This record gives sequence, C-alpha cells and structure tokens, in this order.
Amino acid sequence: MRRPNKAPPAASKDGPRINDDIRNAQIQLIDQTGENKGTVETVVAIRMAQEVGMDLVEISPNTSPPVCKIMDYGKYKYSAQKKAAEARKRQKTVEIKEIKLRPMIDDHDYDVKMRAMQRFFEEGDKVKITLRYRGREMAHQEIGTKLLDKIKTDVAELAKVEQDARFEGRQVVMVLAPR
Repeated sequence: MRRPNKAPPAASKDGPRINDDIRNAQIQLIDQTGENKGTVETVVAIRMAQEVGMDLVEISPNTSPPVCKIMDYGKYKYSAQKKAAEARKRQKTVEIKEIKLRPMIDDHDYDVKMRAMQRFFEEGDKVKITLRYRGREMAHQEIGTKLLDKIKTDVAELAKVEQDARFEGRQVVMVLAPR
C-alpha cells in the first residue's frame, strides 16, 4: 500500500533569489561596478559572478527580463539587517494617555491636569480626556461642555482635536493629538 508523501513543503526563502535559484534564461545584468551590461544569458552571468568571487542577485524580478546584479550577497544581507535594526530603533510608538475629569473641577486641580497634558504632548503622545458625570451633574451638562471648550482653547497651540467630544453613557470622551 502506497503512503502519501509526508515530506514538509519546501521552505520558501525570504529575500531575493541568488545564483542557481534564478530560473529565467536571460537577465538584464549590472556588474559589480554598477555598469549595465545589457541582456545576458543567466549561465554566463553566474559564471561572471563566480570569476569575481561574488554572487548574482536578482534585484527586480517582476521586469522582463529580470534585473540581476553581481554583488557580495552576504555583505548585502548584513547591511539590510543593520538598516532594519536602525529603523526599529528610531521608531516611536504613539501611546494614548488618559486624563479623567469631573465637571466641577477646581482651578488648581485643572492646572495640574493641564501640566500633565502638556508633558504628554511634548513626549509625542495622544491624550484621551474623559469627563465623567455623576448623579445630578447630568442635569447640567453645559458645565462639562464649557470645561471641554476651555481645554480646547488652552491646548490649541500644543495639540489639535483628533476626535471631538462625544457622549458614551454618563461620560464624554475627547481625543487630542500633538501638533
């Protein structure tokens, strides 16, 4: 009885094809100095690369004929890896910081919250302002609206409104992003 083939599928390599992996009969060749050699047979191009002690690397596989370059593939891969690591290091993730308020906030408490908000904007983070109503405060929603308008004018030079104030049950949510 014949058993089905249990061999794992061929691992697909990431990155460009090199040397014998290039299947096209003819390629557009660029040599190690960057000079365009025109359309060349793939076998001849691989032989030219081996004579110089380098690899034939497929740069642009979707063109007709595909563009290949003679280069040191190990050095190319290493520099690409270094570039990716540098890009990851420079990348800044934007966080959303939350500031919770009540409609009847006192002046000093408001100033403390504004200083915290200013620090968040300087760090490049977004700020989510949550204004929570409790009990009878729901009857005087205009106080909360005035407070949110005051916040908008106070941070106008530091931030812009990304999501305008909207009700979610007993609370109003507004999102500000740094300029």
